[in-house]
Amino acid sequence: MSFRIALSGLAAAQASLDVTANNIANANTNGFKQSRAEFTDVYATAFGSIGSLDTGAGVRLASVSQLFTQGNIDFTGNALDLAVNGEGFFVLDDQGSNVYSRAGGFSVDRDGYVVNVNGQRLQAYPALNTQGTSFSTASLGDLQLTASTTPPNPTSTADISLNMQANATQLGPGLIDTADPTTYNYSTSVITYDSLGQPHTSALFFRKIDTATRSWDVRMEMDGDSTQTTAVQNVTFDNLGQLTSPQPVNFGAYNPGNGAQTMNVDFDFTGTTQYGSGFAVNNLFQDGYATGRLSGLDIDESGVVLARFSNGQTSAMGKVALADFANPQGLSPLGDSTWGDSFQAGDRRLGEPGAGSYGFLQSGALENSNVEITEELVSLITAQRSFQANAQVISAADTVTQTVINIGR
Repeated sequence: MSFRIALSGLAAAQASLDVTANNIANANTNGFKQSRAEFTDVYATAFGSIGSLDTGAGVRLASVSQLFTQGNIDFTGNALDLAVNGEGFFVLDDQGSNVYSRAGGFSVDRDGYVVNVNGQRLQAYPALNTQGTSFSTASLGDLQLTASTTPPNPTSTADISLNMQANATQLGPGLIDTADPTTYNYSTSVITYDSLGQPHTSALFFRKIDTATRSWDVRMEMDGDSTQTTAVQNVTFDNLGQLTSPQPVNFGAYNPGNGAQTMNVDFDFTGTTQYGSGFAVNNLFQDGYATGRLSGLDIDESGVVLARFSNGQTSAMGKVALADFANPQGLSPLGDSTWGDSFQAGDRRLGEPGAGSYGFLQSGALENSNVEITEELVSLITAQRSFQANAQVISAADTVTQTVINIGR
């Protein structure tokens, strides 16, 4: 009997060594969660036997459970490296089946999908608008980054805020000749875009008409072509220097001559003043932009993935989803730092990073293994001593047996 008990002890010590060795081997594996061998004692008793007289039949391995404690987070600077700071798992699509992981080392494949090293696609909530303020949280989809060129947007409105010097020279009524600087007091320009994304310079020239009525004439000239934009608009101010003329103003249509649609830009001077300080341009903004290509990526702590384009625009690609379980230790380990659904884990709960019990995302960072090397080395020594002690039991049992055999000689 003692031989079998000691053999079960040897098997238990060997299992403990195997678990410890696996933990140590994965001490540098991102997203790895350390395992722990759990043992129970064995009693071989018949029905109705007196339990207090049973000596026990040894030990057996009951379970190898994983500890889902937080690992240290290292910063890498790569935008697609993601770490979960708190509860939750990344949801990955593995050829139609969902698996879960804490390893956030992602990249982009040839089709623009965000994948891990095994080609499993990261799942996210689809964006309902480009601003990243609304997402379809009722469904999951593959997170895909667009590599195509974003279409241009023609300028329709230009907001311009200036200060016209109150004591500027009064030039009186007359023609604004853009080639003759004596016919205007000030000038500025703003870049506008046609329907093909081609930039055009919209130059504005200001001529002070009357000091008493605080009246100014404004002329716009596109690309230095004075033959198309000849309309002149008038702006006026009150005695407090505030703009009183209706806004916006329009200087007429302009044909860019490159096959694009005719440009017709409204210029809004709201916020323009006439104070005693010098002429100043306080704000220039227009709503058009040229074509753009993907130039960068930003992922915030709530999981919103924003693509940045070379034309200064941004577009939401989706929002990274996280999964959680009532009993994470019940998940089925699949290898490659991934886990699968199981009955013991319970039904998965999907959510957004930072909401409820879900942790925040950290972009440009990776979660390290939660293995503590010092603790594992102590466990290694303990398992080794247990193995040696059980081997001594076998040696002692062998000695006893040999003594009994020698009695009959």
